[in-house]
Amino acid sequence: MLKYIFCISIFLFGITFTSFAQIKPASFGSDPQAKLLKFYPSPATTDITFEYQHGYDKSYSLQIYNFMGKKVYEQTTTAQRMTISLSNFYRGVYIYQLRDKNGEIIESSKFQIVK
Repeated sequence: MLKYIFCISIFLFGITFTSFAQIKPASFGSDPQAKLLKFYPSPATTDITFEYQHGYDKSYSLQIYNFMGKKVYEQTTTAQRMTISLSNFYRGVYIYQLRDKNGEIIESSKFQIVK
């Protein structure tokens, strides 16, 4: 079963833009709400760490989008814990997406950067 995690509609100059993202429930354990990734600190200032809680897979890709929907970072998973420097990021709300090797979203959430 697929769940919609967010819907953003923007009406700008007579054009409506709508964005949907879907998430497949994780197949680990009996808790469908359990997160695959843990991130900290939140809010972040200088760097942010993403750490796998379950099901670490080197074929996963971590993508980070700014609030306007522009991809600002992408990395194929190389380790169970990844620390990303935020020196090139602006203050604001960001969305991360964890994708499998087929490009499907496995998990998505938001975090905030304060500088």
